[in-house]
Amino acid sequence: MTDRVVDLRSDTITKPVVAMRLAMAAAEVGDDVYGEDPTVRALEDRVADLLGHESGLFTPSGSMANQLGIRLHVGPGQELIADELAHVLRAEMGAAAAFSGISSRSWTAPRGLLDPTEPLRLMHPNAGTYQVSTTAIVVENTHNFGGGTIQPLEAIRALREATQPLGVAMHLDGARLWNAHVATGIELSAYGQQFDTVSVCLSKGLGAPVGSVLAGSRELIAEARVWRKRYGGGMRQAGILAAAGLWALDHHIERLADDHGRARKFSEAVAGRFPGVIDPAHVQTNIVIADVGQAGWVAGDFVSRAAERGLRMYAVNERAVRLVWHLDVDDADTGYAADVVTTLIGQAA
Repeated sequence: MTDRVVDLRSDTITKPVVAMRLAMAAAEVGDDVYGEDPTVRALEDRVADLLGHESGLFTPSGSMANQLGIRLHVGPGQELIADELAHVLRAEMGAAAAFSGISSRSWTAPRGLLDPTEPLRLMHPNAGTYQVSTTAIVVENTHNFGGGTIQPLEAIRALREATQPLGVAMHLDGARLWNAHVATGIELSAYGQQFDTVSVCLSKGLGAPVGSVLAGSRELIAEARVWRKRYGGGMRQAGILAAAGLWALDHHIERLADDHGRARKFSEAVAGRFPGVIDPAHVQTNIVIADVGQAGWVAGDFVSRAAERGLRMYAVNERAVRLVWHLDVDDADTGYAADVVTTLIGQAA
C-alpha cells in the first residue's frame, strides 16, 4: 500500500481550480427556469456559436444532454442506431428506452471508429407498419470506450450527405469534442455543423464541476428546454455553475494537448517493454486502452492490484483497462503510472 494516489479512472474526477472557484463565486445569477440567469445565457450562446448552431441549452449532465438530443429526433417506437461501444448505448442506463420508449440497434466499430457504410447498411428509414423506422444516428467524437478515437471529418460528412435526404437526423455525442479539436486543429464548428444536435461536456477534460451544453436550432432547443424541465433538469441560480464552464472555455481548451502528450508518453513507455499491450499509434487523445489480458491478467484483478499501489483505472471488459489523462495529472504522475503498469505486467509475464 502507498499514500500516493494517481487517479486515471476518468477525466470526470477533476476538481475546479482556485481561479474557477472565484469566477463561480462572483457570477451574476438569476432564475434560469424563467430564462433570467445571464451567466447561463452567456454560456449557452457561446457554446452554440463555437459549434456553429443557433442556440444552446445548459444541462446538469452529459447523459441528460444526449437524452434530450435523442428525444428531439426519435419518437416512441422508433429507433436510433449507434456503434456497439457508444456511450448512449453502454453507459446511460438504458435511458432512451426507459424515458422515451426508444428502440436502438448497433453496428460493429473497431475502436469506435466510424465507417459510414455500417450505419447506412443498418438503418431502415420509413420502415412501414411492420418494422421499426430509423430516425436518428448517434456518432461519438472522441470515442470513450474506443480509446479516445477521433472520428474522421470525411467519414462524418459522407454519412451526413447520405442521411440528410432521407430525413434521418444525426446527433453528435461530443462530450470530448474539445479533444478532437485540439488534436486535429479542425474547428469545432466544422464538426458541429454536420449534425442536427451536438452535446459537449464541461466537466471532463475542461475541469468544470458540473454540466454539459446541447446545441441545435432555436426550434429544437426550445423543445429541449421543455423536456429538460420534464426530466427534472430545470435549475434556478445556475449561473454559479455556468461561470465555471465559461472560465474553462477561456483557460482549459488548449491545455488538453498536455493530456494528449502524457497519454502518448505513457503508452510508449509501456509498449516499449511489452509490445501488444498498447499500440501507441492508437493513442490519439487523452485515453489509453491497455490489453492486460495479453499478459495473463483479468482486468478486474489488474485494477485491484494497481489500486493497492495508488494507481486508479477502469476495467472496460474482462481483459482491458482504461486510463484517462486530465488536468490533475502531471509528468511525475505519468511516470509513476507507467512504472506501476509495467511492473504488474512483468509480474504476470
